[in-house]
Amino acid sequence: MPQGLSNAPATFNRLVTQLFRPLRAYAQTYFDDIFVHSRAGDGKTAMEVHLGHLRRVLEVMRANKLYANIDKCVFASPEIKVLGCFVSNVGVRADPEKVKAVAAWPTPRSQKDLRKWLGLANYLHKYSAGYAGLARPLSELLK
Repeated sequence: MPQGLSNAPATFNRLVTQLFRPLRAYAQTYFDDIFVHSRAGDGKTAMEVHLGHLRRVLEVMRANKLYANIDKCVFASPEIKVLGCFVSNVGVRADPEKVKAVAAWPTPRSQKDLRKWLGLANYLHKYSAGYAGLARPLSELLK
């Protein structure tokens, strides 16, 4: 698909979603990313099941002339980075680099600085118990 067309990302996303819909029990897509997850079952180990899932995903890709950049592929990993967080069979956790960035941010000296910091901190709010209560007094300073 030619680059630069304004509807190219949406069209490509729709194509990929349709192609992998039959595999959605273990393969999720997000634009040009495909996430394959597996569990042990039917007398097979999780790795055996996972290899079967990967084979089916790669067969769909081959049949539809979709290509992967091997340097960007991660196979059989117990944890993967997705949209700025880490996902595993245990759950979702914040990216430690993002947490470090919030902690290392210099003390805001202006409303503009505070707005930037709150924007970054808000990105991680789902990992912080009571975030809304902690952020409310700071947000009030922006009014």
